[in-house]
Amino acid sequence: RGSRGQQGPADPSEHSEVLKMAFSKILVPTDGSEYTKAAVVKAMELAKLTGGTVTALYVLDQTILTNMPMDTAVMNVYNTLEKEGKEAVDFVRDLGAKENVPVELSIKEGTPVKVILDESPNYDVIVMGTLGRTGMSKLLMGSVAERVVRASSCPVMVVRSTEAAN
Repeated sequence: RGSRGQQGPADPSEHSEVLKMAFSKILVPTDGSEYTKAAVVKAMELAKLTGGTVTALYVLDQTILTNMPMDTAVMNVYNTLEKEGKEAVDFVRDLGAKENVPVELSIKEGTPVKVILDESPNYDVIVMGTLGRTGMSKLLMGSVAERVVRASSCPVMVVRSTEAAN
């Protein structure tokens, strides 16, 4: 029986010290959809446990704009995406304020997978939902989460939203 006490730290607070070291910088990619909100909530829970900071990342997806001629219609789409991005990261900021979790905001242009992977070395963990792509778009693009999991420089936690299960 005496040797059993040697399995873990004697002081339970040592576990939280390990957590704090392991996951203090948390990246949460969001597109503002219900699919990513469950991941935002999990990222907040993790940040509260670890004393970490959450960075909300919205990627202004340029693949949507590549096949369109540059005119006012494209600018309207771009402005709509930019507004959607601001709303998506503001949701994370507001939840962070409510939960007393520090939040940084980031809106970048590019393709979601590439931008997330480029950012991954700067973080301890990525917490992401399944981005709200469905049908043909998902079939052609593949799952953003799946591609990030395969190539990320840091661990990735994928959170399935209850909305996605329906």
